[in-house]
Order: sequence, then C-alpha cells, then structure tokens
Amino acid sequence: MGDKPVVLVTGGAGYVGSQTCKELAARGYVPVTLDNLVNGHRETVRWGPFEEGDIGDKAFVSAVLKRHKPKAVVHCAALCDVGECVTRPDKYYENNVVGTLRLLECLQEHDINNFVFSSTCATYGDVEEVPITEDTPQAPINPYGVTKLMCEQIMKDFGDAYGLRYVFFRYFNVAGADLGGELGEQHEPPSHVIPIIFDSVTGKTDSFKIFGDDYDTPDGTCIRDYVHVADLADGHVRAVEHLLKGGANDIINLGSGQGFSVKELIAKIEEVSGKKVPTELVPRRPGDAPCLYANKDKAKRVLGWEPVNSNLDTIMKTAWEWCTRNEVSAVG
Repeated sequence: MGDKPVVLVTGGAGYVGSQTCKELAARGYVPVTLDNLVNGHRETVRWGPFEEGDIGDKAFVSAVLKRHKPKAVVHCAALCDVGECVTRPDKYYENNVVGTLRLLECLQEHDINNFVFSSTCATYGDVEEVPITEDTPQAPINPYGVTKLMCEQIMKDFGDAYGLRYVFFRYFNVAGADLGGELGEQHEPPSHVIPIIFDSVTGKTDSFKIFGDDYDTPDGTCIRDYVHVADLADGHVRAVEHLLKGGANDIINLGSGQGFSVKELIAKIEEVSGKKVPTELVPRRPGDAPCLYANKDKAKRVLGWEPVNSNLDTIMKTAWEWCTRNEVSAVG
C-alpha cells in the first residue's frame, strides 16, 4: 500500500460503494471494502482489500480498523428498498440505525473522525417547493427515510460530543452505470425506475407501470432528479479530501439540479434501445409528489462538484450498455 491513504468504504461491494472504491483508487487512495454481501457482489471488489462482515459486529469492525488504519470512512452500507421498509421496518432500524451506531462507536474507540455518509433526499419527504435545498424541512414518509434522518441526528450528536467530522450527502435518484463498463446496478429485483423499465423492454416483465398521468406536470407524469453514479462517486472522494484537509462539517445535496418525467425516461430508453417500452397506466401511489429535484449550488460551492455525467443521454446509454452486456453474460 505504501504511503497511499486508506479509506474504509462500508457497502463497498454495492452499486454506489463499488463505484466510489474505483474512483478512490484512481485518485490515489487505497479503498478497503467492508461488506456483508447481503446486497453487494464480491466480483465488484477490485481496487483494494476486501473484508466480509457486518457493520454491526463491533469485534469484526474493530479488527478491520486496527488492521488497515483508515484515515476516513465512507459509509454506504444500508438497506434501501422503499417497499420492503414498510413491511419490514425492524430490519431497517436494526441495520441502518443500530448498525450505524455500532460503527460510529468503533470509530470513536479507534480515534477515526473523518466520516462521509450516504444519506438520501427521502429524508425530505413530500416537499411543497422545488428546487430542494439543504434547508428544506425534513419530514420523511417511510421507514427508510426515517432511518437515514435518525442516522444524521446521531452523527450530529457524535460531532458535538466526540468531535466526529462529517459530510452528509442527501442524494437523489441514483442512475446510470460505470463509464468504463465495469460496474452497474445489480439489484434483484431492481429497486430503481430505470432498471425496472429495462425489465419490461427485455421481456422480464410484461409491462412497465406508470403510476398516474394526471399530475400537474407538462406531460402529467411525475418528475424526478437523476444523478449518475459516477458523479456520486466523484462527490464522495471530494468529501473525503475536504475532511482530510480540515474542512468543516457539512450537509450537501447531490442531484443534477433538473427533473425528468416518467414519460421522458421512457422516450429516452426507446431511443437508446431501439425497442418499444410496453406500459400500463395504473392509479397514483400514495405519497408520490408531482415534482422533486435538487438545488445543487452548495455542492459546487463547498466541494467544487459538478454533475458532469448526469444528463439523460449518458445515464441511459451507460445503463443500457450494462443491462445488455449482462443479459448476454447471463445467456452465455
């Protein structure tokens, strides 16, 4: 490892975590992945050491910290299925909240204070005004959002009591795949809208459900902010560098700053894939806001971050290439 600084990435075998590990390695760090492989994939750990285990296992985490002596921690490990969190809230409170608390206790014991946390725009809940700023009131509407908000509060308290230094990222809809084609989303079943649409295109499902087309938006369907996973990874590395240089604690939105409707997503997928998306119009879901997108000014001001890959063309092309490559691999 030499003199390269070590960064521990929890959930480093997952969608965002593995991309962050690749970016850390490219920028001169040694990423150490800590993952229990419940949702992560061993084959994505390619840029540094791998430690298989759970963030809630204090003996295990302490041994990892002692062995690798990281300068900072990027905490991506979490359960994040919005549907499941409603039916199994106990799993989410145990993993996301209790697990994070155990991890923070270990970091305190080992005097590791630089902490980058993957939070979510789900902490805002239903908002009345867009774009969403970091000062928008937080009122999450599902247990997943509540667990992330609770973790934010725990970290603030650890900052006040023990000197924890942190950056929270409240990010919007993660999308796209690695620009080099090495990594992509592998949730089964898929939990994000673009892979769900892909499943209908490739015949895995009969149709893609559009939940309402009578919203107060230009085409009647919901509008959301999509941020490319490579841009998220860049933001995480910038946050690590910010903290290592003595930067202040902060809370930052990571989003593209623009919104796209469900029908716009479908049209772009049809353009990129050359295939028709079979759709089914169904009633609105409770709690779906018409329009959500981020104000991204603070990320640029504090970290110099720009969502350079978070345009619909790059998102869809990289995601579709990943999808088709993995379809071929599965058949082969």
